[in-house]
Amino acid sequence: MGTVPDVTDASPAPEPDGLRRTTAVASDGTRLAVQVSGPPPSASPRTPVLLLAGQANSHRWWDGLREDLDVDRTTVTLDWRGTGASDAPDAPYGTPVLAGDAVAVLDALGLGRVDVHGTSMGGRVAQWLAADHPERVRRLVLGCTSPGGPHAAERGPQVRRALADPDPERARAALVDLMVPPSWVAQHGEPTTVLGDPGMTPASRGRHLVCSNRHDAWDALPRIVAPTLVLHGDEDAMAPVANAALLVERVPDARVHVLAGARHAYFLHRRAEAAALVRDFLD
Repeated sequence: MGTVPDVTDASPAPEPDGLRRTTAVASDGTRLAVQVSGPPPSASPRTPVLLLAGQANSHRWWDGLREDLDVDRTTVTLDWRGTGASDAPDAPYGTPVLAGDAVAVLDALGLGRVDVHGTSMGGRVAQWLAADHPERVRRLVLGCTSPGGPHAAERGPQVRRALADPDPERARAALVDLMVPPSWVAQHGEPTTVLGDPGMTPASRGRHLVCSNRHDAWDALPRIVAPTLVLHGDEDAMAPVANAALLVERVPDARVHVLAGARHAYFLHRRAEAAALVRDFLD
């Protein structure tokens, strides 16, 4: 696809939320909503960074941390298919398909090699992106994620039961507790940006769940050549911290940083620390 210079280079006036918007088209015709912030690549010596959100979430997942990164670099997000302003095709897909969507976004923006920061399901997608398209990834950050498949450390049955509670209020409370500690909620309120896109249809939510659950990049991980930082909270019950060690063992040039006392959305309740770690690694 061609470049979109009025988004990445000309820096038009941003919309009220500070983002510049455009659209990319995936290989199957799915239209993907794209958001860009920070200085254009031509005005910054730093490599643009592609941010990949968690399951059933739009680009809003990155509210907060994005502002810590786009001070001096271009940041790019997309709404996963089925979320936000993107199309919601009625067909199954896996994390490799979503990695192809990410490539379509980079192509639409005329971006070649970028840094990639994926968390949760976005980290699963980032694994395929780095393994299958090594020429597009300079450095890789994998946060609160898993290699998937039979080798992965799975969440416990108590967590699964809590998230599947038929009472929506109890299920939401369980999700909030998995994401951030009560002390953070008491100060900031619910972390609404990481609790799922409220505009998603039940069908799209189901497709995301299947997509994430069927992820298995175990055999692909050794093909990743980008220097990789693995970030994980040691109190993450959604994606147990044992997965961090598995990723470091499989990715050839990987290092790990475990945040003590952090849960799944460590990038929210440990925002300053997480942002500093990412910036230092990408720099």
